Amino acid sequence: MTTPISPLVARVEAPPIAEAMSWVRPGPRNRDLLNMCQAVPSYPPAESLQAEFARLAALPHMGGYTDSLGIGPLREAHARHISQDYRCIIQPDQVALTSGCNQAFAAVVMAVAKAGDEIILPAPYYFNHQMWLTMLGIGIKTIPAFSASGSHPDPAIAAAAVGPNTKAIVLCSPNNPTGAVYPPPVLQAFYDLAREHGLALVIDETYKDFRPFPEPAHGLFLNKDWDDTLVQLYSFSKVYALAGYRLGAIIGKPSLLAETVKILDCMTICPPHITQEGVVFALRELESWKSQKLSLMAERLSAIRTAFSHPELRYELVSSGAYFAYVRHPFRGQKSKDVAIRLAQENDVLCLPGSMFGPGQEDYLRFAFANVDASLMVPLVDRLIESQG
Repeated sequence: MTTPISPLVARVEAPPIAEAMSWVRPGPRNRDLLNMCQAVPSYPPAESLQAEFARLAALPHMGGYTDSLGIGPLREAHARHISQDYRCIIQPDQVALTSGCNQAFAAVVMAVAKAGDEIILPAPYYFNHQMWLTMLGIGIKTIPAFSASGSHPDPAIAAAAVGPNTKAIVLCSPNNPTGAVYPPPVLQAFYDLAREHGLALVIDETYKDFRPFPEPAHGLFLNKDWDDTLVQLYSFSKVYALAGYRLGAIIGKPSLLAETVKILDCMTICPPHITQEGVVFALRELESWKSQKLSLMAERLSAIRTAFSHPELRYELVSSGAYFAYVRHPFRGQKSKDVAIRLAQENDVLCLPGSMFGPGQEDYLRFAFANVDASLMVPLVDRLIESQG
């Protein structure tokens, strides 16, 4: 007898990163692989934070559970951090900690929508968002992630996509996969649209710390009763190089967080205690280290933009920012996966095909440039020119 498999899960493609890694041929290479596949910091956590984790690991209570919404000191510290960053007032009871931002997304969409409902998602989209919604049986209404006025979706097109079963609009800024930073007026327009229709506006701001300006990313937290509409998702993974430590956050209405507790308790019960304590330390002590790493990422962004200006390069840099470059490849009519596999196997460049980020993306590739040193952007372009034949 064959074990039954849910058709909702079966129709979801395999995890993209693992699939892309399988394209790399084993054996010796004439040159190092430029791995620009996954958005992972290329450096370890700060030495002082590593030492703090070592200290915490020796504490006898560190292996125990915490409150499902996270420890009080971190909810307070993150509320202060967001309040300072956005020049607003966030209360600790509007904060929940999760085991990574993917879990934050999973908990929020399960709390606001059910099978048969719909969520509006700009494409190209972050593939884990699509995967989770599909497995839940929640319909996805895609709109273009680019518009005539820039590298951001058009609120008017989103308004036309709202239907009787629509429960939320999901945005990601700075965007994965395009790197685009959505202008505050655009985000406000989406907020107004969501509020008008009684929808949740879920904004994944995992990469907010890597925006190119010091001003607040938006003023949505200043709207009256903002938490009736807005839900912010965040990850500590990128800014503190803690991807494997798994810690994310939700900011939203306490009554919404009370519903997510039911979901989080069934998933992991609580985020890792040691990670929560370590991030309290990071928020308090690592501002200088964080600033240095943000400057490093800005240098890599500048380097890839400069490198892509090479006159012989037929790959077009469509959008870039934070960790990502979204590129139109020159091989019209070819599947983006075929192009990506060829780059991996013949040109020693590993990236992701646009087809992994939604419909209409066959002409594109995503490069997670934050994974490699700025000095490697010129060799990257040299290899892309080599691939042109």
